[in-house]
Amino acid sequence: MKQIYKIMLVAGEASGDAHAAQLVLALRENAPESEFEFFGATGAKMREAGVETIIKADDLAIVGLPEIARALPMFWNTFQTLKNEAIKRKPEAVVLIDFPDFNLKLAKSLKKRGLKVVYYISPQLWAWREYRARTVKNSVDLLLAILPFEKDWYAKREIAHVEYVGNPLAGEVVSALTKKDFCAKHNLDETKPIIALLAGSRHKEIARILPPLLETAALMETKNENLQFVVTLAPTRKLSEVEEAKSVVRNLPRNLIVVKDETREALNASDAAAVTSGTATLETAILGAPMAIVYKTSALNYKLLRPIISVEHFGLINLIAGERLVEELIQDDFTPETLSAELFRLLEPAMNKKMRERLREVVETLGKGGASKRAASAILKLIRSE
Repeated sequence: MKQIYKIMLVAGEASGDAHAAQLVLALRENAPESEFEFFGATGAKMREAGVETIIKADDLAIVGLPEIARALPMFWNTFQTLKNEAIKRKPEAVVLIDFPDFNLKLAKSLKKRGLKVVYYISPQLWAWREYRARTVKNSVDLLLAILPFEKDWYAKREIAHVEYVGNPLAGEVVSALTKKDFCAKHNLDETKPIIALLAGSRHKEIARILPPLLETAALMETKNENLQFVVTLAPTRKLSEVEEAKSVVRNLPRNLIVVKDETREALNASDAAAVTSGTATLETAILGAPMAIVYKTSALNYKLLRPIISVEHFGLINLIAGERLVEELIQDDFTPETLSAELFRLLEPAMNKKMRERLREVVETLGKGGASKRAASAILKLIRSE
C-alpha cells in the first residue's frame, strides 16, 4: 500500500501560486511511490496542479494598509476556515508560501496545535519588520530561503532551521516564443524598439501605476515615433482594468498593444522595460531585458510604510546585486519625465549591451535551477523524520 501524505498549502498572490504549483509537481516527482492529498488556499496554477481548494486565493492580494483594514472581515473568515481545516485533517505538513502578513499568523496558530509548519519563500524580514524573526524561530519548523544572503541573515539571529534551496525562477523563466514569433503574432516590427510596460499583478497597482506608464509611453512617442509599447497583463487580471487606466490618461501612445499571460514573451522581445517592483523585476533580469523599476502607492500608504523599510534598495535584483544596478523610481520620483529619460538611456546601444551583461552576471549567482526539487526534498525529509 502506498504511503499517503496530506499537505496543506497556502498562497495568497500570483507569484506564490506559481511557486506552490511547481512545488506540488516536484513533490510528486520526488516521491513517485507515495500518494499526496494537497489542499489549501489556491490560485489558478495550484488548481491546475490538482490542489483541492478550501479557499480561492485570487482575491487575497491586496495592497495598502487602508485597503487591508477594509478587508479584515474577509481575512478573518479565511484564517478561521484554513485553521479549522488543518486541525480537522491533520496534514503531515503545512506549507506556507510567501504572503507573510497572513501566513506568519497562521504559522503561529497551527504550530501551537502540534502541526509541522514549513515556510517556502522566506518572508522579507531583512527589509522590514525584523521583529517577526521571533515568530519564524518559534513557529516554523523549516524555512526554505530563495535568496543567497538569507540563510546568513537568519543565522545571525540564532535561527538555524533554514535551508537555502536556490531561487525557483532560476532556470525556469523562459519565453515560449522567439522575438520574431512574438512580433509576428502581435503585428510588431522587430526592427523597431519595443518597450514592455509591467504595471503589477494587483488591481490597485494597475490603477495607480499603469496611467503614468501610459503617459510615459505617450511622451516618448513624441520624441521617437518608431517606438512600440507592450502592456503586459497577469493571467489573474482583466482587460477592463487596462481600459479603466486608459480612461484617466489624456494622451495615449498610438503604437500600443496589450497582451495577457505573455509577460515573459513580451520581455524576451523587448529592448527595455518599465517594471513594477516585485518578483517581476527578477523575471525581467533572468530574461535579460534592461529595465527601470517603478512603484507608486497612495500618499498615506507611503508615509506609513517608508519609515519601517530598512533596506537600501526596493528592487529584488538590486538587493541580490548589492548595488543600485537598476534605476529605481519610487513614489514622487516616478514621473513620465524621469522614466522616459531612463528608458531612452537604456535604449542606447552601448548602455543596452552593458546592462544585459551585468544582469546576466547577477542572475548567475542564483544558480541553474532545481529550487522546487530541493524544496520538495527538504519537505519530504522533514515529514519522514518522525
